[in-house]
Amino acid sequence: MTPLRRKMIEDMGLAGLASSTQQVYVQAVAQMARHLDKSPARMSEEELRRYFVYLTRERKVSRPTWKVAICATKFLFEHTLRRPWSTLRMVRPPREKKLPVVLSRAEVWKLLDQVSDAVIAGCLTMLYCCGLRVEEGRHLSVEDIDRSRMLIRVRGKGNKERNIPLGQAALPVLERSWKVHRHPRWIFASCCRAELRSDWEQRGWPVGRHALARALHEACDNAGIRKAVHLHTLRHCYATHLMEAGVPLRAIQEYLGHRSLSSTAIYTHLTSVVEAGALDPINGLLSRPR
Repeated sequence: MTPLRRKMIEDMGLAGLASSTQQVYVQAVAQMARHLDKSPARMSEEELRRYFVYLTRERKVSRPTWKVAICATKFLFEHTLRRPWSTLRMVRPPREKKLPVVLSRAEVWKLLDQVSDAVIAGCLTMLYCCGLRVEEGRHLSVEDIDRSRMLIRVRGKGNKERNIPLGQAALPVLERSWKVHRHPRWIFASCCRAELRSDWEQRGWPVGRHALARALHEACDNAGIRKAVHLHTLRHCYATHLMEAGVPLRAIQEYLGHRSLSSTAIYTHLTSVVEAGALDPINGLLSRPR
């Protein structure tokens, strides 16, 4: 590990960035260094500008990838290298407005029924039943479950905690997953070999993100679902289905951990109830007046 990378990781830790955020920031900076074939400490402002032109015009990266690249670069230069440049203030991500893919309730359960591994099935089920982000679901711990109040405590982005109602049917899912391994901390622990068990009990590892994604894609294939489904789709389904059931938008915002209500409002465009309510007026426009 280079001294610059070590210092950036230390600075990100001091800034309170999540470990997953630190990882993608380091990867983004490493990709930039490989493309320009030099250490970021020796990059000129013109080289930095040309790199973002390359991302935009040649690679045509998606908006999320682009945002990670610019945020990582800004953190490196402004916090670690202490070199604020005008280029970083000028660069903006490409505009994009895409509605997320949403499955019906029947499709969600058809998909989940195809997952045979109890731990992975339990984690995917909780991503849907509680609207969790992937890292929030993976890192659910035994102490996060409040049986008396039927709540789960979730540590979300920026280490902000929130409580989410836990449905009665979710308890057996959690118990079934935990009994596979009985780890003292993690509910969805990754299983291990016997010779590693002593270390595993002390430290342990949550189930892997790639294992979850692989199981989800296999389940989609087996269920005959051809939509572009990914792990975050289950969170979109949770919010959309709650809205269709009449849960207030403000409550859904709290459950999802959104800072702004506008982030939650996107689900008003996805509900079949809203679409069905518009059909009669639309049909009326198409009928000739008598």
